[in-house]
Amino acid sequence: MIRPASSADRGAVEQIVRDAYAIYIPRIGKPPGPMLDDYAARIAAGETWVLDENGIIGVLVLIGQPDHLLLDNIVVAPTHQGHGHGRRLLAFAEAEGRRRGYPRLRLYTHALMHENLALYRAQGWQEYARARQAGFDRVFMEKPLHAPASPD
Repeated sequence: MIRPASSADRGAVEQIVRDAYAIYIPRIGKPPGPMLDDYAARIAAGETWVLDENGIIGVLVLIGQPDHLLLDNIVVAPTHQGHGHGRRLLAFAEAEGRRRGYPRLRLYTHALMHENLALYRAQGWQEYARARQAGFDRVFMEKPLHAPASPD
């Protein structure tokens, strides 16, 4: 089940983020941005969801912007990767964006996170910019959200 995170989930959220992003430290030379985030604040702001399957195995951070819903972070515990949980979280983000009336989702990822770029492209995301931001070389992507077709 995907549910809003509570303050009691903070430790699990932070552990999953640390475990999942640690592999990128040698590649990019420092901890990735999500490892530096304030998850207590994200949870308190209602921006964090967890994938709970008899324990938290995934995390999603969605931040409303004026013209899009920002998928700020999506992560699955390393021991649960490769089983479609990331795609479930992406589908939830899309549904949440449509529910809130946004025309598009946007995200950014580090330019050296090749696996993430390939996954997002395979899920229909398109790159719209590259820039250095907050000390990181980022690739910015978006995906239009269309209302589901109504049955006739």
